Amino acid sequence: MIFTHSFLLMFVYKTIIYAMLALSIFACKNKDKEAEKTEESIPKVYTRFRGDYKTFNDMPEKHLSAAMAKGITPMINREDTAKHVKDMVRLPMELNLYKIDKLTHSVPYLVPDASALLIQICANFRDSLKSKKLPYYKPIITSITRTQEDVTGLTKRNRNASDNSAHTYGTTFDISWKRFQKIGVSGTNDVSVDKLKLILAQVLHDLRERDKCYIVHERKQACFHITVR
Repeated sequence: MIFTHSFLLMFVYKTIIYAMLALSIFACKNKDKEAEKTEESIPKVYTRFRGDYKTFNDMPEKHLSAAMAKGITPMINREDTAKHVKDMVRLPMELNLYKIDKLTHSVPYLVPDASALLIQICANFRDSLKSKKLPYYKPIITSITRTQEDVTGLTKRNRNASDNSAHTYGTTFDISWKRFQKIGVSGTNDVSVDKLKLILAQVLHDLRERDKCYIVHERKQACFHITVR
C-alpha cells in the first residue's frame, strides 16, 4: 500500500507539472501570435531622402544573396548569352527613358524583374522632373550583366569589381550619378548635375524603402550600384 500510495502521489505530481508546462507553452505561443499580429498591424513608416548618400550602403553580401536567388547561372563568356535568351531581356541601347553607355565589360541583358526595376526607376525619375517643372534628362546606364571573362578583365582595372560579382547573375546594373543626357537643346534651362543626382537618389531611396532593391553609392565609379530584390 505504501508503494501504491507513493506511486499515485508521483503520478499526480508529474501530471500537474506536465499540465503547467503545456499551459506555459500554449501561453507563449499565443503571445508570439499576438506580437506578430501587432507587428503586422503597424504600418511601415517611409522616410524622405535627406541628401546623405552614405545611407546607400547595402553590403555586397546582400546584393550577392539577392542575385543568386533571382538570377541566372553566371556566364563564362559572351557566347553563353545564347543559352539564356529565354531567361533574360535584351535592353535597347537607348529609349526615351534612359541611355545605355558604351559597354566594354558587360552586355545589355537583365532578368525580367531587374529589367522592370530599371524601367520603373527611369520612369519615376522622369515623373519627378515633370512634377518639378524641370527639363527632361535621361539616366545613363554604365554597366549591366558581366560574364566571368568580363569580370576577370575588369578586376585588373577596377578594385571595386569582384570575382564573385552580383553583376554576373543578370540582376544588377549601375546608373551614373555624374552624367545625364538632356532631352532637347543644351544650354537652355539646364539643371545642375548635383540636383539631378539628388532627384535620382530620392527615387532610389523610395524604391529601396519598399524593399524593391539593394543599393550602393559608389564614389570612385560615380554610380549607383543596384540589385533587384
